[in-house]
Amino acid sequence: MNLDKVFQNNKQWIKDKLAVDNDYFEELGKGQNPELLYIGCSDSRVTAEELMGAKPGEVFVHRNIANMVISIDLNVMSVVNYAVDHLKVKHIIVCGHYACGGVKAAMQSADLGILNPWLRNIRDVYRIHKNELNAFEDEEKKYDRLVELNVKEQCVNLIKTAAVQKGYRDRGLQVHGWVFDVHTGKLIDLKINFEKYLKDIMEIYHLD
Repeated sequence: MNLDKVFQNNKQWIKDKLAVDNDYFEELGKGQNPELLYIGCSDSRVTAEELMGAKPGEVFVHRNIANMVISIDLNVMSVVNYAVDHLKVKHIIVCGHYACGGVKAAMQSADLGILNPWLRNIRDVYRIHKNELNAFEDEEKKYDRLVELNVKEQCVNLIKTAAVQKGYRDRGLQVHGWVFDVHTGKLIDLKINFEKYLKDIMEIYHLD
């Protein structure tokens, strides 16, 4: 897709929206009131709104390599705090995807430059779950399982934060872990037991 095509598509998109609703952009300019915060991967195949069938204004989105939630990453922490404290979202979703290049890259013994410290966090997920993962003989199935476990651990990282703990206490905020199957198009709910994880980690990570 070249840049000229992008602007042509934009003009057609505007026409299509106005043909259905003359006030579409006037309403869009009034603000946002999303109920969901979606934290996903930057992979070009995984577009948050499209795979959920969401409209503009319905989902607050943050994407990075391998859908990581790292406590010292001011970008993701700012997004989480803004979504929870100001937008008052009701749900936070961490969504990974199978065939994730970031997850695969993390397990290679190659020097990836600036990516090294970022991908180290995925290697830590592998280290935590190495007994389960090393039991896989099929490499692709092992990587798929690491994708799932990485989602789970990023959900745990979210639950450690003061914003999420307060959101849960004050208004029942929930954290969910999903995986997008790029081979079938299906969204898979990993059914993260949010309340159990919250209870398990509160002894150490209680911040209220």
